[in-house]
Amino acid sequence: MKIIFTILPFLALGILSGCSKVELQNTEDKVVSTVVTERKCAASEVLEQQLKDDPSLAKRMEDIEKFTNTIIANGSLDRLVNGVIEIPVVVNVLYKTAAQNISAAQIQSQIDVLNEDYNATNADISGVPALFSTAVGNIGIRFVLDRTIRKSSTKNSWMTNDDMKKTTKGGIDPYSPTTHLNMWVVNSMTSGGQTILGYAQFPGGNPATDGVVMGYNFFGRVGTLSAPFHKGRTATHEVGHWMNLRHIWGDATCGSDLVNDTPTHNTANYGCPVYPHKSTCAGLPTEMTMNYMDYTDDACMYMFSSGQKNRALAIFVTGGSRASFAQ
Repeated sequence: MKIIFTILPFLALGILSGCSKVELQNTEDKVVSTVVTERKCAASEVLEQQLKDDPSLAKRMEDIEKFTNTIIANGSLDRLVNGVIEIPVVVNVLYKTAAQNISAAQIQSQIDVLNEDYNATNADISGVPALFSTAVGNIGIRFVLDRTIRKSSTKNSWMTNDDMKKTTKGGIDPYSPTTHLNMWVVNSMTSGGQTILGYAQFPGGNPATDGVVMGYNFFGRVGTLSAPFHKGRTATHEVGHWMNLRHIWGDATCGSDLVNDTPTHNTANYGCPVYPHKSTCAGLPTEMTMNYMDYTDDACMYMFSSGQKNRALAIFVTGGSRASFAQ
């Protein structure tokens, strides 16, 4: 069992989330042919920069962590009405070519994936090993597409500096971010010279940049997509960060994701690990490589845990950082 601790020591590890390793370098507004071979999140770098830009963010995140621990410890999640929250989603599409201006069907397919994955009704959940069958978490969140906003752009690529979220920078301002989950779908995105799949903002950040960002070819499960990230799980992973979930390995060797029913992982897993994949961390646990908060391929991640469910729902309770979504 992992120890739950406050956010400040965790921040010192440099948590963040954007997503993927590529073969060739890419920079903003330069066209470079790249092949994404591994999932890897840029959420950590974004958070690190936000912490530098806003010294008060660390305190807000520490308060959120304390609140989360209290709510879970006191069993106060029953404050939620019927235990189900409906989240209106705004999809902001920034495109340069017709192919990047993804179809309504591709957008709806992503909403469908989120509803399946966050309610444990995804078909592949039947593949959960017996060892983890009692740990499966049905988060019970309903996602509804509220509107799609489209905008043509001359940019070949975006960076993780949130420009896509700002009209003044050629992007699209978020629509009512305290009551709507904003998703930005862009033509290409880089971080540290690498093409990434997406990134998210954790609870506690600036509402003006709140939401998740993903590449158009990693969004949804029908349409213009790039395997092995073609089943909509990039959004499932990034929305998990938006709901305060950490990478399952805690962004450190044998680190903690602040959830006590997920096994301690050595580090991120890629591709489709063969089960059982053993950790060399204390106790030599079998790693939960099929968890959405790992880095495995879309076809090989298909569950949240009950502990992750409780952690995610805590932010929607009265007094929580996203309580306005549960009203």
